[in-house]
Amino acid sequence: MVPDGTSRVRQFKIPRFLPLIFCILFLSISVMALWSIRDYQVIKTRMPQLSRLQMENELQKTQLQHLARRIDETLTRMCELKEFDRKLKIMVNLENGDEAQEFQGIGGSEPGAQRPLLTMAGNRAEFFRSMHRSLDALDSEITTSEQDKAELYKFLENQKVILASTPSIWPTKGWLSSRFGYRMSPFTGKKEFHKGIDISTRIGAPIVAPADGIVSKVYQDRGYGNVLCIHHGYGVSTKYAHLKNALVKKGQFVNRGETIALVGKTGRTTGPHLHYEVHLNKVAVDPLRYIFN
Repeated sequence: MVPDGTSRVRQFKIPRFLPLIFCILFLSISVMALWSIRDYQVIKTRMPQLSRLQMENELQKTQLQHLARRIDETLTRMCELKEFDRKLKIMVNLENGDEAQEFQGIGGSEPGAQRPLLTMAGNRAEFFRSMHRSLDALDSEITTSEQDKAELYKFLENQKVILASTPSIWPTKGWLSSRFGYRMSPFTGKKEFHKGIDISTRIGAPIVAPADGIVSKVYQDRGYGNVLCIHHGYGVSTKYAHLKNALVKKGQFVNRGETIALVGKTGRTTGPHLHYEVHLNKVAVDPLRYIFN
């Protein structure tokens, strides 16, 4: 360095490796700057996508919260339905009331208790495991409920057949002139056992089947006149006497309410009426016990 004036000249010596270090340092900084600029461009390019993914993540969290509530509500309803099924079974004698202790209700945790799991990453795995356990329990309960309902349906179907085969309506319209049991005979004046009931009405009044069944007999009897018998199944049969004539044949299936004969006064009788009997296991029983109305 040559200064002005009379100052002495100063001399500095630059080491040979210093330019090399400077060049290396410059290149390193340039590379890092370029790399940072490139990363910035990439991040800037992906920002809309990241924002969309974040929105989708928030939406999924909301949907999971809703799903958790739905699972919990469904489990609770399944518990209530199972209890209702148990009560129905007790009502129809399919299940003993003492077996109520064996019933074990199910249900998830409170929906509000599950929501914090969604906001805690550390517990998210446990949340999903809990949901899977709840779904497994729900699937098991649905299977059990289907079996219970199938059993109840089968029972009710059988009961429907039994009810359809039970004589439960008046066979004809009229007034009750003689009841079931002991009475004074209108012909001999002596005490006798009356096996059915007598319904007085006009000649030709229609007689209907009080239940589903198959006509088992159509014949004539000296005392009962024209007689018709129907077998209803389950040990129940009915008998109709003093008919004007029968409108069905032996072996014919009849439905409840179907006209099967007409009222007459054939056989040993004091006037037109229907003599109606109900037999249970071949034993005469009071027909009024089977008439609902």
